[in-house]
Amino acid sequence: MIDPRAIVHANAELADDVKVGPFTVIGPDVQIDSGTEIGPHVVIKGPTTIGKDNTIYQFSSIGEDPQDKKYADEITRLQIGDRNVIREFCTMHRGTQQDQGVTLIGDDNLFMAYTHVAHDCVIGNHVIMANGASIAGHVHLGDHAILGGFTLVHQFTQIGEYSFSAMGSAVTQDIPPYVMVGGRPTRPHGINSVGMERNGKSPEVIRQIRQAYKILYKNNLRLEDAIEEMEGMAGESNELSNMVSFLRNVTRGILR
Repeated sequence: MIDPRAIVHANAELADDVKVGPFTVIGPDVQIDSGTEIGPHVVIKGPTTIGKDNTIYQFSSIGEDPQDKKYADEITRLQIGDRNVIREFCTMHRGTQQDQGVTLIGDDNLFMAYTHVAHDCVIGNHVIMANGASIAGHVHLGDHAILGGFTLVHQFTQIGEYSFSAMGSAVTQDIPPYVMVGGRPTRPHGINSVGMERNGKSPEVIRQIRQAYKILYKNNLRLEDAIEEMEGMAGESNELSNMVSFLRNVTRGILR
């Protein structure tokens, strides 16, 4: 399963069925679980853990040192879950001691060509980063979020579940769950109803999210007042409760 032209360090731990292409270099302290396929010309540096059934395409750089001038060779990690697709020329860096010391990537994500995941990022499940999208350090990216091609995300930004950024967006503040953003400058443009429909959200849930969006963006309310009104209508809705919880924990303000 390992091409004889690949270089795999003796301390790397690969499941028996892991495939490794020619001219790939896998360093020490790398663990790769079953069903994962590594293409040619990939570099993986540890400590890095890669789960099951991932596919990593050629020329990707996985687990490299963080691009942080404060980094001083501390032992930090990259942890990747299961069934992720990492396309050509992707870069994913380990964490720093200024955060939790680990970059975390969940399951079932698609990272298209030339995407970048910086140090200490936390990415959920079923996320799509289109070609050239890049997230700076300490960014949190929620489940089912989609970043359009060449989206750039400022460090420490939080992006909620089911949110969507259009091509070329520059995201400098938090994006609440379910919200679509785009334009120059980047601003909110409604809710991601298509994404919710495709993932089984009911018409009633989508109606509630649309109403919450109007409260947040159309009623000229202070953020604190909008949150209180949304909280009053949340009831037993998990989606609205998640939206309220997100808004109560923003640190950079939200795109408005």
